[in-house]
Amino acid sequence: MKSNFTILRFSTITVLILLIGITSFAQTKISGKVSDASTKESLVGVSISVKGKVVGTITDQKGNFSLTTVTPVPFKIGVTIVGYAPQEFTITDSKSDLNIQMVEQSVMGQEVVVSASRVEENIMKSAASIEKMDIRAIRETPSVNFYDALANIKGVEMSTQSLTFKSVNTRGFNSNGNVRMVQLMDGMDNQAPGLNFSVGNIVGMSELDVESVELIPGAASALYGPNAINGILLMNSKSPFLYQGLSASVKTGIMNESNRSTATTNFNDISVRYAKAFNNKFAFKVNFSYLGAKDWEATDYRDGYNLSNSLFANPNRATNPNQGYDGVNTYGDETASDLPIGAGGSNVRVSRTGYYEKDLVDYNTRSLKFNASLHYRLTEKVEAIIQGNYGNGTSVYTGQDRYSLKNFDLGQYKIELKGDNFFLRAYTTQERSGDSYAAGTLGQLVNEAYNPSVIRNASGAVIGGWFAEYATAFAGGVPGVTGGNPAAARAFADRNRLVPGTQQFDDAVNAIKKKPIPNGAGFNDKTNLYHYEGMYNFKNSVKFAEIIVGGNYRVYSLNSEGTLFADKDGRSISIKEWGAYGQISKSFFSDVLKLSASARYDKNENFDGQFTPRVSAVISPNPEQNFRVSYQTGFRIPTTQNQYIDLKTPQAYLIGGLPEFTNRFNSATNPAFTRNTFLSAVADITAQVTALGTQLGNSLAQEFGANPGAFFQKYGITPTSDPAAIQAAIKNLATQQATAQTPQIAAGVLASGKYQPYQQKTFKPEKVRTIELGYKGLLTPKLFLDAYYYHNTYKDFTYQEIVLQSTSGSPLGLLNTGTRQVYAFPATSEGETTSEGWGIGLDYRLDKGYNVGFNVSKNSLNGFDNNILNSGGRAEFNTPNYRLNASLGNRNIGGSGFGFNVTWRYQEGFVWQSGFTAAWSATDTNIPSFNTLDAQISKKLTGIKSILKIGGTNILGKSYTTSFGNPSVGSMFYVGLTFDELLNK
Repeated sequence: MKSNFTILRFSTITVLILLIGITSFAQTKISGKVSDASTKESLVGVSISVKGKVVGTITDQKGNFSLTTVTPVPFKIGVTIVGYAPQEFTITDSKSDLNIQMVEQSVMGQEVVVSASRVEENIMKSAASIEKMDIRAIRETPSVNFYDALANIKGVEMSTQSLTFKSVNTRGFNSNGNVRMVQLMDGMDNQAPGLNFSVGNIVGMSELDVESVELIPGAASALYGPNAINGILLMNSKSPFLYQGLSASVKTGIMNESNRSTATTNFNDISVRYAKAFNNKFAFKVNFSYLGAKDWEATDYRDGYNLSNSLFANPNRATNPNQGYDGVNTYGDETASDLPIGAGGSNVRVSRTGYYEKDLVDYNTRSLKFNASLHYRLTEKVEAIIQGNYGNGTSVYTGQDRYSLKNFDLGQYKIELKGDNFFLRAYTTQERSGDSYAAGTLGQLVNEAYNPSVIRNASGAVIGGWFAEYATAFAGGVPGVTGGNPAAARAFADRNRLVPGTQQFDDAVNAIKKKPIPNGAGFNDKTNLYHYEGMYNFKNSVKFAEIIVGGNYRVYSLNSEGTLFADKDGRSISIKEWGAYGQISKSFFSDVLKLSASARYDKNENFDGQFTPRVSAVISPNPEQNFRVSYQTGFRIPTTQNQYIDLKTPQAYLIGGLPEFTNRFNSATNPAFTRNTFLSAVADITAQVTALGTQLGNSLAQEFGANPGAFFQKYGITPTSDPAAIQAAIKNLATQQATAQTPQIAAGVLASGKYQPYQQKTFKPEKVRTIELGYKGLLTPKLFLDAYYYHNTYKDFTYQEIVLQSTSGSPLGLLNTGTRQVYAFPATSEGETTSEGWGIGLDYRLDKGYNVGFNVSKNSLNGFDNNILNSGGRAEFNTPNYRLNASLGNRNIGGSGFGFNVTWRYQEGFVWQSGFTAAWSATDTNIPSFNTLDAQISKKLTGIKSILKIGGTNILGKSYTTSFGNPSVGSMFYVGLTFDELLNK
């Protein structure tokens, strides 16, 4: 969009103009040395900064530092480094002999966070539940990377769809593409704007550049705006002023899972970072990382329609007698039709022969990330930043379908001005889908390529196709094919099937992948996001309380060329939204009580404005004991896909929830019915047909008794005196006659007025109200406790509505899978949904540097909106009742440089419901409970400023799945070497 690029150009020019004309003032120069208080060794990379300014420096390889500032004396400097207690000093004049000794931090709960209130505060005094990972926690995790380590945080659920694509969630209603959780990377929303969720960390932040990760579970809309309804994840990168020099990491290892095509394969992960500052005025950094591996494979071949039936639990079609087989991870078998091949000519669901996911999806997963930024301190109060992040990768995502995200691109480009009490930021996110495609659609179209399911003549009559061939063969109409044999009929219809591994199959697959939907399986998404925001803190001018205000403006520019959104034939779609917020906080009684209140208003052009307030109180009887209570609100603006999607998938035709889409039903002349209404009507029709069959059976029995010979002759039955054979013949004849009346019975049922068509509803943003209680404190100097309880009340809950509509011109078309269309779209219910949960975390510091951690969390769905359930909707809570984590570690055993960490994780089994499982029973798509054990041992090699780390995840080797349809996750074992020029001993 030209207007957005114009704004970005203007903002860039403004920053460059501000680089000119810095006025000189009286200067104060301070210098000195920083060392470890116990070992007396020099510390490199210690941050020395002027409080309330952006100016600062770091210590060099010998622990020395020098800093010049125009800040009038007296002023304070802060001295910080990870792992040591922060210190402050008051400077009254120039000094050249400061000797600062840092004491290793031994008191837990002293971290500084900014996420809860957008201002720096002690984590124990935060008004919200916050989890934080700092540099040391990232370095010590046994997980393969920092993003995977989020799964060990209290209350966090993680859905693994691929090695490189994991979705983070808290407090219920989990999903693979999680649109209820906001992920910010250096203040930029990391969502792919066409998907509306973060693609894990596939195009995110390099681990070498991560300074900290903060997670707030629960509603955070009052400060962070739309969609932070389940939580917010903030990833903060390292400043090139504070983290200079060269760092590099090489990690290699093996992945093992018995269900894969090759059980054991290698993976490699390399990263490089370089940062340099000049005179504490200008700095830059560059980052590069690359991960390559063979992905986990999804190989669940159970029949989705018979998951709970042991008779049909066989793991593939070859051993499964159900002709309507729909394998969980087989694609193409979603195409089905009801054929009259059952007893008495009754209909039986028959599906096409599908293809395994492994034959359709690209499992060569990879992630390439590049980041660069320029930083210039215009004054001691203002820093200008120009930053670019680029990522490219191949992964797999589970939505309504399994999508192969191949050569997927995401670029983020930002300009920012920030000070101690404000920021102004403008950025754009550019998404490019690359060679991505839908695996289920691909499977269907491969089948259609060698033999269309149905072939019709010019008048619409069926004259051939796969289903016609199957029916003819089953009826005995094909010479050499045994009639009445399902396997033989399928083999005949499949006689020209494209076989995986052949050139013909590969050629067909490649051709279909390259064609965009609807004629192929590819999608061509080039959606962009443009975002502008600012925040100002009045702390320098208002002293009685802390007041902050802020606002933002955002534009989505949709561009899928009709492959994802309703932007066919050159239609241009943009979505504009804006918001503003304010917060006031004040402490009373010498910081014993802190009260905060905030409010935000947001408006999206397609929906009414939303007001979200928050109030909180923190009571601190002493610095080590902190109680909190808060009332929070949040909301979720329907995503770009919720609003404008227009996509056919194997499961359903996905459409947006806006009126332009729901009006498509044309319900005045062709009514559509919800799934529950449809199933109830089918049950009614079936009952009437069954009753008619019983009635006809009695009449036929009487007719036989009156004149057996005439009966045999009239109905063409071979005469017999066997009572069992006579009874079977009468029953079969009655069934045939009753089945023949099905159209008339169905017409009567559908015209009775008993089953009402779907009534359109107003589509609204989803809202939540949360009450939360919490405690953070030191029970003893070595025992830290963090506990919370929350209760959520949702209103205008967004759910997936599924309706069925006849495509035959008659309501009777609803009765056959081949003559009905299934639509799926987001809808709003005005009822209430409630959930609640709690969590407890304990950290105990043992003697000699050993640390023990344990946390447990519980989440439960108390009541789900009956309006949704009654229409056939599903809760999709997708969250285990209990999750537990435990850890034991020591970062430096006896001063030897050796360290270790062991982490155990457990979660209960639960039911997973989503668009992927919509066709199957709502209670059968179970995720079993599982537990994993991860471990690592490390050695600090001070001579080469490196850390050697050897570890493994899920080392006990029992595979697990986190959500239905996703791959089985096995074990990973690795060895890694990380070099850091600023590494201390």
